[in-house]
Amino acid sequence: MKLHDLIPNPGSKKNRKRVGRGISAGQGKTAGRGTKGEGSRSGQGGHLYRQGGNLPFYRRLPFMRGEGFSSLNDVEYNEINLDQLADAYKANDEVTPETLDAARLVRDMRNPVVILGRGEVTVPLKVRVHRVSAGAQSKIEAAGGSVELIA
Repeated sequence: MKLHDLIPNPGSKKNRKRVGRGISAGQGKTAGRGTKGEGSRSGQGGHLYRQGGNLPFYRRLPFMRGEGFSSLNDVEYNEINLDQLADAYKANDEVTPETLDAARLVRDMRNPVVILGRGEVTVPLKVRVHRVSAGAQSKIEAAGGSVELIA
């Protein structure tokens, strides 16, 4: 096979329909757009406001009240519970954002990590994360582990 032997598969390439090029072409005069009306005009459709007498789309949506604003300073945490740690770590393992990411427990490494208190931990763990809830900290320390907060 040589370069000049290469051709596309039959039927994969199709010539574009040239409309409005005379009556013998089959799509002349109105070019398949019918006669008059919005559909016959160029640039027809695509405007959310204009819907031919219907209530505009954005006014049909429910009116949201009391939502306030979303603060630019809101912090979104990677939330991890103690029962997830119990499955992924053995005794005296170190729990850091990097090891949590390696265990595929972190959703987004750019966000800080918080340990929450659902479940039990039976082995001592060295936890070094951004935030720990009070219940989780007491359970970790009761199991003989330690908690250190990182900035």
